[in-house]
Amino acid sequence: MSAALDAVARFNDAFDRRDVDAVMTAMTDDCVFEDTAPPDGVRHIGQDAVRAAWEKLFANPGTFTTEEVFAAGDRVVARWRHAWGPADAGGHVRGVDVFTVRDGLVAEKLAYVKG
Repeated sequence: MSAALDAVARFNDAFDRRDVDAVMTAMTDDCVFEDTAPPDGVRHIGQDAVRAAWEKLFANPGTFTTEEVFAAGDRVVARWRHAWGPADAGGHVRGVDVFTVRDGLVAEKLAYVKG
């Protein structure tokens, strides 16, 4: 596994568990998270802003599942699914994250969603 894939695997493991402290440990101090809010996503820059975005997201019920991950150099793409509510009556969305890894940490996460 490449260093970039290792870094994103650590991030995704923490993210799927909704562990904000572990997510932030997997990110650079100057990290950037661009969320899926229409029309172009909101950019959260730096540890404090990104942490606040994760805390808000994780306060809502749901389950994140990473479906596939692949890398090209320091860039990593991950396909995911976010589901909420009862299995037979809840909803879900699927999306893709494009990561940039620097020095073994996630420096940037750009999120895109279907729907």
